[in-house]
Amino acid sequence: MKKIGVLTSGGDAPGMNAAIRAVVRKAIYHNMEIFGIKNGFQGLIEGNIKKMELGSVGDIIQRGGTLLRSARSAEFKTDAGQQKGIDQLKKHGIEGLIIIGGDGSFRGAQKLTEKGFPCIGVPATIDNDIAGTDFTIGFDTALNTIIEAIDKIRDTATSHERTYIIEVMGRDAGDLALWAGLSGGAESILIPEKQEDFEDIVDRLKRGHERGKKHSIIVVAEGVGSGFDYGERIQEATDLETRVTVLGYIQRGGSPTASDRVLASRLGAKAVDLILAGEAGRMVGIQQNSLVDQKILDVLSKEHQTNIDMYNLSKELSI
Repeated sequence: MKKIGVLTSGGDAPGMNAAIRAVVRKAIYHNMEIFGIKNGFQGLIEGNIKKMELGSVGDIIQRGGTLLRSARSAEFKTDAGQQKGIDQLKKHGIEGLIIIGGDGSFRGAQKLTEKGFPCIGVPATIDNDIAGTDFTIGFDTALNTIIEAIDKIRDTATSHERTYIIEVMGRDAGDLALWAGLSGGAESILIPEKQEDFEDIVDRLKRGHERGKKHSIIVVAEGVGSGFDYGERIQEATDLETRVTVLGYIQRGGSPTASDRVLASRLGAKAVDLILAGEAGRMVGIQQNSLVDQKILDVLSKEHQTNIDMYNLSKELSI
């Protein structure tokens, strides 16, 4: 294989640039030509493809977002759209494609592979909701952004003796809320994977207030519901002054942490190794700090498992 392509798709995640850099430089190291496809699958359909050099990825390892940009593409979900993408790849002589993104991106990779065009997936999403890998690129950075916000909110919560509800991203997965809540010392953590008894939340807040606790922090995953709805219900049930903060897209930006840069570099380079070995329709990942790869079809057929032991620990420590 002499020519390969790389694209980023779906929501951006800190560390995507580090992954792009690893793919480009590992490919060039192995004397391959590497092409960047801008604006995801939509850019692929439109032929927004450009050859990349070593200098194309200089000084990007520390930058958030994605140099190649990203875009949603309804057209690519159709057979005709996928064939347009393959035609563009063949037009440029590209023989394999590395796709950096989440489960939607991997569905596109699987479709291309089924049509005879080899693809390798690299998991990059702040939600950490991909099966088959302990961590996805961007999760650690988003987590640290949330923790920094919780620490700052705790300062004002203490000053005003309030209860604060903090709504975080994660789509239908609770990893961001769970890890942030445990490391931020939250009194309660609400995640989609575990049904929380509302009365238990209320009782915990009341007990804390009765023993002189100055503030309380509750972290809500967006997949559970609206932080504002929970805020209203909690204030009505406890008569404690309650404020709500929705962190929103601030969680998706920022310079990637060292952990995300290393993870992205390792996964990006591993993806090139797989495509050089003639593999197709596989995703790279990390398990117990070792690189692994598995069929994308297997990944898409499973659900990411949240660590319920961590959830139980958070309840024990927030008594």
